[in-house]
Amino acid sequence: MVIKKACKILGIDPGVARVGWGLIEVCGGNLKPLAYGCIETAAHENHLERLKQIKDKLEKILDKFQPDQVAIEKLYFAQNVTTALTVGEARGVILYTIISKGLNCCEFTPLEIKQAICGYGRASKDQIQKMVMGILKLKEIPKPDDAADGLAIAITASQTKF
Repeated sequence: MVIKKACKILGIDPGVARVGWGLIEVCGGNLKPLAYGCIETAAHENHLERLKQIKDKLEKILDKFQPDQVAIEKLYFAQNVTTALTVGEARGVILYTIISKGLNCCEFTPLEIKQAICGYGRASKDQIQKMVMGILKLKEIPKPDDAADGLAIAITASQTKF
């Protein structure tokens, strides 16, 4: 899909300790990186306080950058149920924060993101990071990894009709 009017897309890689995010602008098929980073919470904090910090910091990002569309990674955990539940709670807070701002949100599985970025569903993190760097014409790989993942999610959303 070619978007004629400039559109800002925020990609979010959910987590509790670190929520990666990346903001791109899409215009006429061209992608431009605008900002990226991570929302970080401390492990020694109470879990509910960490969830509140994620909500508060995400609201600031949404208010500052005013994205037109938000995309988030769907969770997939095969082994650690405790981690899946904890991250699932963070993801719920993130989704609620997005919809409470009146924004649309699309979701992508890790497989869909890897296929969109690398053309291969079993691509490594390193391959994804290098492709994000190339696609967005960055001089270096975005750090930390979670921020690069946020950008990859935004790029994936730019390739879909939303």
